[in-house]
Amino acid sequence: MTSLPTLHAALAMLVATGMFVAFASNRFRVEIVSLFTIGTIALMLYFLPIPGMAPKAGIAMAFGGFGHTALITIVALMVMGRGLVVTGALQPAARALASVWRVGHHLGLLVTLALAMAASMVVNDTPVLVLLIPIMVQLAQGGAMPASKTLIPLNAAILIGGMATTIGTSTNLLVVSIAADLGMPQLDIFHFTPIVMMAALICLPYIWLVMPRLLPDNSPEAGHEPRRFIASLRIGTSSNWLGKTSDEVIDRLPDGFRFLHGGETFQPGTRVAVSATAEALREGARKLGATAAPRWLIERIHQDSAQHGEDLVEAEMAISADSRLVGRTLQTAGIEGVAVMGVSQAPTRSFAAPREPSAEARLAEGDILLILGRESALQEFAQSEALLMLDGARPLPRTSKALTAAAIMGTAVLLASLGIVPIAISALAGAIAMFVTGCVHFDKVGRALSAKVIVLVAASIAIGDLIFRSGAAQYLGELLASGMEGLSGSVVLALIMLFVTLLTNFASNATAAAVGTPIAFSLAGQLGLPVEPLVLAVLFGCNLCYATPIAYQTNMLIMAEGDYEFKDYLKTGIPLVVLMVVSLSVILSLVYGL
Repeated sequence: MTSLPTLHAALAMLVATGMFVAFASNRFRVEIVSLFTIGTIALMLYFLPIPGMAPKAGIAMAFGGFGHTALITIVALMVMGRGLVVTGALQPAARALASVWRVGHHLGLLVTLALAMAASMVVNDTPVLVLLIPIMVQLAQGGAMPASKTLIPLNAAILIGGMATTIGTSTNLLVVSIAADLGMPQLDIFHFTPIVMMAALICLPYIWLVMPRLLPDNSPEAGHEPRRFIASLRIGTSSNWLGKTSDEVIDRLPDGFRFLHGGETFQPGTRVAVSATAEALREGARKLGATAAPRWLIERIHQDSAQHGEDLVEAEMAISADSRLVGRTLQTAGIEGVAVMGVSQAPTRSFAAPREPSAEARLAEGDILLILGRESALQEFAQSEALLMLDGARPLPRTSKALTAAAIMGTAVLLASLGIVPIAISALAGAIAMFVTGCVHFDKVGRALSAKVIVLVAASIAIGDLIFRSGAAQYLGELLASGMEGLSGSVVLALIMLFVTLLTNFASNATAAAVGTPIAFSLAGQLGLPVEPLVLAVLFGCNLCYATPIAYQTNMLIMAEGDYEFKDYLKTGIPLVVLMVVSLSVILSLVYGL
């Protein structure tokens, strides 16, 4: 019978659980939770040090993640990935997709999935998806498959590709780095690529042929209601409906337009909360003599448009995870040069308090903004605020640097894959080369980096180290081992993978990696198994984040454009998780002779 954990092991598990709950609740920003976790570990180890560890050593362990080679590598890869995106280095392949889709939809989807999978092996998942979403939307508008039938399969292919190399995702780097710190030999970039590719071949028919059939056709042409926006209309002094109430005029307004609060009396300057499609919002505001943004701002944008000789453009933009707008309101965001006409709120994450349906509510990842402005102003706004342009003009890449950016990334990957230099060195050299050659500008580097990822990785390294050194990993390994005695190696691997998969689909995959990796080491010792396949089971499990929209940031990005519901992820994601777990566990057991 397993004994009770030591005090430090119990405290480590408590801190890790608190971190999980805070992330899952979505009540606090990831950066705040991560920094609070680091601070908690530092204070705990200073006033209650682990036996044999000095208080100052505990502080160094808590903050050591900020100087860890894994974090340096991740930051450098962010810079190089940014260089590929802003120079359009991946666009030749994207343009070729259009010609393939014209040959046939099924062939086009297969080629798209293959290219996306290959690209995400060496480029972070999010930039690849950001590049491909507008392309898939445009293809759908041109008669290809509806975007709602292609984006979830595309996201799955990208996530599988990212799983295949150590640099495919920051989570992979984190797992490999923690494992190296704990004594496992360093894995090269393509060490486990054949294993993932064999599983990918098994699952590809499901992603390619079955997933699209399980997904709805949410295109407007299929009768699905277009996206609705929440707006705050400002009644003007020349409105024909002054003194009237919203109930009296609703029948005069277009279909798809409704007031969020009934019985309001229209007076000059009155702000009325409404919900409408983009077209109904424009027509309803015109009939009411109202504007969805301050009138002086609308007039300034029109004057600016006339002065520059540019037409006004209305576009929809999705808020990404690293956008400055997350957590702010439209009133406090300091938006300039464009006018936000309405907001389509993303679904609230699990355990989070529902947001008020209001244009004044705090913005969140996945929200869609309806924006009016000059095309060039919209492009600048999307780049400066880390937004994804869904409809309308797209940011223009610096194509003259495309070959340079591709050569830098290719050289960095080649040097590391041949073992000439460590990946941390080649990635750092590649990032510097991106700056020197002008592929990434120094004053734009902040947009290449994600503060959330940086502090999350640092906190994850600290929590993983704490769980291992406190004995918590040993204790949890004993608990798992007590229920796994006598089981075959493939079953053990499948159970570990499923355990980590559950964590990553409802909490942070980086934190799941930090917790799961030390447990894999302890479990290997308990069961007498080689540690490498168990660590790979943790790494793979952290990437099986298909079953919920909150599992990964790319899931949230496609949710808005595909107009998906939570059940769409469950319906398509759970079978894929089962297929991948069974395939990967069997292949791992065969490769490692378990």
